[in-house]
Amino acid sequence: MTSENNQDKPMRILSGMRPTGRLHLGHMKGVLENWLKLQHEHQCFFFAADWHALTTDYANPGIVKDTIWDMLVDWLAVGIDPEKCVVFIQSEVPQHAELHLLFSFITPLPWLERVPTYKDQIEQLREKDLGTYGFLGYPLLQAADILIYRADAVPVGEDQVPHVELTREVARRFNHLYRKPDQPLFPEPESLLMPAAKLPGLDGRKMSKSYNNTIELSETWKVTEKKVKTMPTDPARVRRDDPGTPEKCPVWDFHRIYSTEDERKWVHEGCTSAGIGCLDCKKVLLNHLEEELQPIRDRRTDIAAHMDDVRDVVRAGNERARIEAERTMDKVRRTLKMGYRV
Repeated sequence: MTSENNQDKPMRILSGMRPTGRLHLGHMKGVLENWLKLQHEHQCFFFAADWHALTTDYANPGIVKDTIWDMLVDWLAVGIDPEKCVVFIQSEVPQHAELHLLFSFITPLPWLERVPTYKDQIEQLREKDLGTYGFLGYPLLQAADILIYRADAVPVGEDQVPHVELTREVARRFNHLYRKPDQPLFPEPESLLMPAAKLPGLDGRKMSKSYNNTIELSETWKVTEKKVKTMPTDPARVRRDDPGTPEKCPVWDFHRIYSTEDERKWVHEGCTSAGIGCLDCKKVLLNHLEEELQPIRDRRTDIAAHMDDVRDVVRAGNERARIEAERTMDKVRRTLKMGYRV
């Protein structure tokens, strides 16, 4: 966990997102809103993790090309500011791969095999052949992503803490093998546990494109409105005059995040007494969603109409990231006595 001392001063932060589909409200509430806060308080590097996308989608690389620019446009539309942070594409900084390779020489296999998400994802993604080194080694690639910028902290949810702990172990091992005790090259980054609104999908399950239960940042308001109006509700409310239980309804989970206390009280009382219908309840939610999403979608339309500017922004971010990564790799190569003169 991050210490109070670290929280009191600006840190170097590294975080990425895989371009495997259109971004939705779950991404915004779980990741992007935290990035928006961090970019004003710390030195942030935010990257499109296209190599990571290939660890599970290597058989369909076109998905990355089809979605990466949409994802970057979404970031900018939400408010990620390239003047305040570095926005770049992972594969445009080849030093990530070089450091990953060098780390692979010193990292014991059991360290990778014990990462909890390794077996979990193999179980969840049975339809894919994940018996590859790329999948086994993706936490080590994450370690290289973090350490190439010598990041102080990584914003994560609780399920990602083991990945940061692996990064700390790799940094510790490298420093122990090759550096003097008082001259470590790599810091041991902290897990920066971030608040994340627990926003479910439209059917009450986790919001995921796999379940077709998302509200996408790029869809039209008409589409969002139809999705919300057709959301499943408490099955006990078969008729308008049947009382319901809000806690059994997926719409209520959205009210917990978006609605005011007075609105939640009105919805709760109206539902349990059958004083309001499900569409009345949903209209309150739709007002909040429109207020939040429409400005983002308007900005998105404007940004997407100037893709040359977006590419210039990312190109500049790639260069800033490469310069910083090369500084680290120069130190790594000299540490490993690899500065050959040819």
